Amino acid sequence: MTFLKLTLCILISITANSYAYAETPPTVPPESEAKASSTHVNTQADITAGQAASSICQGCHGADGNSYGPEWPNLARQNANYLAKQIHDFQSGARQDPTMSSMVVGLKETDIHNITAFFAAQTVKVNKVTQSNVGKKIYRGGNRYSHVPACAGCHGPNGAGNGPGAIPSLAGQKSAYVAKTLRDFKSSTRSNDRNQIMRDIAAKMSDPEIDAVALFLEGMGAEQLASAK
Repeated sequence: MTFLKLTLCILISITANSYAYAETPPTVPPESEAKASSTHVNTQADITAGQAASSICQGCHGADGNSYGPEWPNLARQNANYLAKQIHDFQSGARQDPTMSSMVVGLKETDIHNITAFFAAQTVKVNKVTQSNVGKKIYRGGNRYSHVPACAGCHGPNGAGNGPGAIPSLAGQKSAYVAKTLRDFKSSTRSNDRNQIMRDIAAKMSDPEIDAVALFLEGMGAEQLASAK
């Protein structure tokens, strides 16, 4: 009987400890660490080689990753893992765009590795003119009436995204491109989002909300830049 009681105590102890471990919330890294990891530049990548290989991108996206037109996204400061996923999706057909598919078809893994690291290391140029208080509220707090979640929940309070998670940086992104992207997700014209997360969110957003968030994101970070001067 004593042996049986001892065995039961051990089993209960193991079960309780396992449950407590499973319920322990993940440790949130300090803001400085989160910022450092958000871009997720692979230090083993050859950024110089990436700059040379990115010549095929520069006609639209700019030599430093800041695009020449409102319909083309900025690639500067974009998370390398996210960029790599998009290139792979264009290559596989998971994401459709005739121009991009033809541009990346010949890229090898080494090229992708280096190009994405180069763009991730660049500085995005924020448009100080575009601002939207409505977009700011939606980005940071969502819309509880239409069940639109806060964009900041995944993309971060500063719009830096999450490098290891391949969640894109949005701060300073071209508003026309963001608006088109959200509408493409809303209509399922674009469908390479994981678990249909972006399609589900965009489907709940009105056109004015989409435009407001897009405007806010293009100017996101302008306040910090102004205060730093």
